[in-house]
Amino acid sequence: MRILLANDDGFSAPGIVQLGEALSRRHEVWVAAPDSNRSGVSNALTLDRPLYATEVAPNRWQINGTPADCVHIALNCLVPKSPHLVVSGINNGENMGDDTLYSGTVAAAMEAYLMGLPAIAFSLAARGWPHLDAAADAAAAFVDHWFAGERRHELLNVNFPALPTSEHRGLKVARLGRRHAAEPVLPVHDPQGRPMYWIGPPGKVRESEEGTDFAAVAAGFTSVTPLHVDLTRTDALDDLRSRLMTGSGHG
Repeated sequence: MRILLANDDGFSAPGIVQLGEALSRRHEVWVAAPDSNRSGVSNALTLDRPLYATEVAPNRWQINGTPADCVHIALNCLVPKSPHLVVSGINNGENMGDDTLYSGTVAAAMEAYLMGLPAIAFSLAARGWPHLDAAADAAAAFVDHWFAGERRHELLNVNFPALPTSEHRGLKVARLGRRHAAEPVLPVHDPQGRPMYWIGPPGKVRESEEGTDFAAVAAGFTSVTPLHVDLTRTDALDDLRSRLMTGSGHG
C-alpha cells in the first residue's frame, strides 16, 4: 500500500525515521516533513511566503513549512498517485486531551482527512523517545491491521505508552481527556534588558477517569481516539436558538 508519512518534529527526528523504516518493510512510503521542529503550530498554513520542497532522497522531501503545509503540498504536487493512507508521527511526547488542538502531528493527519484521505496520528507518551523501537513496531502493526480491515475515511489519534513491547497491554478505544489551563507565561529579559516571554508548559491533567486517553495510556494501553473536525456543540443548538431568537422577530 502507498503511505504518505509526515510529522511536526522535523524531517530528521527519530520518530519519523524509525516509523518510516518500520512501515517500509511492507508498504511504499513517501515522506514530506518540515525542515525543522514545528511542534505546536496546529493547523497553520503558510500564506505569506513561498515554500520550497527539497528531495533529500528518493520519495523523501523536506519542506520549509508547517506540518499541514507538508501534507497539502505533497498531496497536490509531490506524490504522483494518491496514497491509501496518510500517517503522522511518531511524535516526541503525547498528544492527548486538549493537546490535539495545538498538535502539529494531529494537524498533519487532519489536513489529509480534510483532503478526503484516511489518516492516523501516532505519538509516544514520553519525551526523549524512550522505547521508540517498540512504538514504531506497534504503529506498523496498527497500520497493517487497519489495511486488513474495513478501510474507512477516518481520522484516528493514537498514543503509545513508553513501555517495552513485552509490557504493552494492547489497544483501548478512548475519548479525549482534559487538561487544566496551561502553565503561566514566564517573563524574562534579554541581554539588552528588553522584556521577552516564554509560553509555559501544558497544564496538568484534570480529566483522566476511566474511558479517557490519559487513563488508557497510564494503564499501559495504547489509546485510540476517533476524531472529527466539526466543532459544533450540537447539544447547545436548540438552547442557543431559543435564547437568541425569542422576541427577536427572527425565525
